[in-house]
Formats: sequence, C-alpha cells, structure tokens
Amino acid sequence: MSRLTDSPFLTLVVSFLTLWACTWIGARVLGRYASEGKYAREDFRTVLAACLTLLGLIVGFSFSMAVNRYDLRQSAESAEAEAIGTEYARADLLPPSEAETTRQLLRSYLTERIQFFGARDKDRFRQLDERTMHLQQQMWAAVRTPAVQPNQFTALAVSGMNDVLSSQGNTQAAWWNRIPAEAWALMGLIAILCNLMLGVSARHLEGRSSFFVLPLVMAIAFFLIADIDSPAGGGVIHVTPQNLLDVGKLMR
Repeated sequence: MSRLTDSPFLTLVVSFLTLWACTWIGARVLGRYASEGKYAREDFRTVLAACLTLLGLIVGFSFSMAVNRYDLRQSAESAEAEAIGTEYARADLLPPSEAETTRQLLRSYLTERIQFFGARDKDRFRQLDERTMHLQQQMWAAVRTPAVQPNQFTALAVSGMNDVLSSQGNTQAAWWNRIPAEAWALMGLIAILCNLMLGVSARHLEGRSSFFVLPLVMAIAFFLIADIDSPAGGGVIHVTPQNLLDVGKLMR
C-alpha cells in the first residue's frame, strides 16, 4: 500500500483502471442478476446514492488529513530555518575558534537540509540522513567544548544548537506522519463497491461513456490525496524549503 501511495501517478492509473473494471463488471456480470421491477430499481438507486454520499465524506475527510499533514511539514521547515538562523547569529557568543567552526558546520548543515526537502529517492534520503547525523555530532561537539566552563553567553549558544537538532527531529517526524493504510483501504473498498453498484444501475444505458466519469473523478481525487500526503513522491505538490533558502542567502 505504501509503495502505491508514494507514487501519485501510479495511484492515478491503478485506481482508474480498477474502478472502471468494477463498473464494467457491475454492468455486464452483476447486472444479469439484478431485479427488474420499478420499485426494486428505485430502492437500489437510493442505496447507491447513500453509498456515494458516504464515499464523498470519506474522501473529504482523507483530503483534510492530507492537507493537515502538509501544513505540518511546512511549519516544520519554517521552524527548522528559524532555529538554524538563530544559532548562526548566536555563534558570535562563542570563542573565536569555536564560533568560526560552528558557522562553517551550520552552512554545510543548511545545504544538507535544503537537499533533504528536494530528495525523491529512498537511497538519497539514506545518504542525507547519514551526513546529517555526522554534522549534528560535529556541531554539538563545537558548542560543547566551550560549555565546559559555562556562562550566560555560551548557554545561549548551546540552547540554540539544541533547538537546531530538535527541529530536525520534528521535521523527520512530520515526514513520517502519513494517512493510515487502513483509511486508504476503507476508501478504496467503498469506491469499488460504489462503482460496482453504478455499473448495475446503468446497465441499460446505450452509451458506456458514463462508465468513465465516476472512476476518473475518483482516480483524480485519489491522486490529489496521495500527492499531498506523500512528501517524497513523484507528484506535483511538494514542500519548498523557501525559508531555508532565505537563511542561506543571509549566511552568504
């Protein structure tokens, strides 16, 4: 499931073909066993309308979940940029040698964090995580040495570095916060049932063009939800590290 939702365009194609096939099966296979009475058809359409309403509510709820997680990732990027910029300014409070080392490490660290937001490959993420952890150890060592004899100035630098490290952890947690697979499974199951019922209901129509409408609309909705929910997917909506880029300009 995660592999499918991590690829929004794959989600679009698979969901459209699956739902269209369900509509066709409903019309050609299940329609043979449907009751032909007038009242039976009216009752069936009432049930279909209720199922479509439920599907719309679940899609809307899932979309809201995806948007909230997207906003959380944007907030994490902003907080991380603020923490890095603040610590870069507080580096002046350290002794000259440690201050210059801290600034150089922060510039390298900022470059890694910007690349993290632009990465789309799991191997690339793994490499960035390894380099980020190594830089974090070096940055902490740079502020830890003068903190052996602490004062109010070095304490501010140490506190700022702690914010830098914790903000990266919050960003990583926001990247892992995704729509549960159970919600995707429930949404997909209801969509399949609705398209089966739609095929049964529309089995007497002369044209089959209407069979494409609901599957296509649902596939586009699934694509949009997967695209917003997937921070490293190959879709069109991503968190742009604009705040980190602005901090980089100030550093230069």
